[in-house]
Amino acid sequence: MKIEIGSLVKFYIILLLNEGQKHGYTLMKELEEKLNRKISASQVYPFLKILKKNKLIKIEVIKEREKKVYKLTSKGKEFVNNFLHKSGNLLAAVIESKISSCAHCECKIYESNYKEKINGKLLIFCCEHCAKSFKHCKKH
Repeated sequence: MKIEIGSLVKFYIILLLNEGQKHGYTLMKELEEKLNRKISASQVYPFLKILKKNKLIKIEVIKEREKKVYKLTSKGKEFVNNFLHKSGNLLAAVIESKISSCAHCECKIYESNYKEKINGKLLIFCCEHCAKSFKHCKKH
């Protein structure tokens, strides 16, 4: 089985299905929210068809207005877990490159941080309090 996950749309489809069963319309709306752009049926349903053909999802028809619900099979869950495991090293490298450590307490900082120049060197801290504490420790 060779399934290509070569776009963010396909990537998010398998992640969303991994969260639980979804209606096609719900998938499209959640994709739009995640990707912050309009998603068409032609971006979603052909991929769902490929997943079904490879027995990675099953389709259940809910009696209420005969809506279709897409759900990962056990084989599909295994596929997603293997894909995430293989992709994990790449994602970890991307995330790791964006993580800093506080110069004082060494906590990991992902987004916002506090920077201060001390002794001519720009240091990163998790907060202003750690910067003050760091300066105090350096004095003693």
